Amino acid sequence: MVFGYVLISAKAGKERAVYDELMKVKELVECHPLFGEYDIISKIETDDYKKLGEIVVDKIRKIEGVTDTKTLTGIPP
Repeated sequence: MVFGYVLISAKAGKERAVYDELMKVKELVECHPLFGEYDIISKIETDDYKKLGEIVVDKIRKIEGVTDTKTLTGIPP
């Protein structure tokens, strides 16, 4: 099991809509709105790093209103 945190920026006024769409991504285990440079932080858990990348590129970045993402991959303890 691998995990990653995705910092997400959204268009002004679209933060709630982006959050609502993120909640439909089954691999997301946490999702929190933020104040500051990024609008949302999400935690993804999946089988491998390739799948983690696919989720970010094919699911998260394609959500209408997402303008930028930064992915931080976790290191298993």
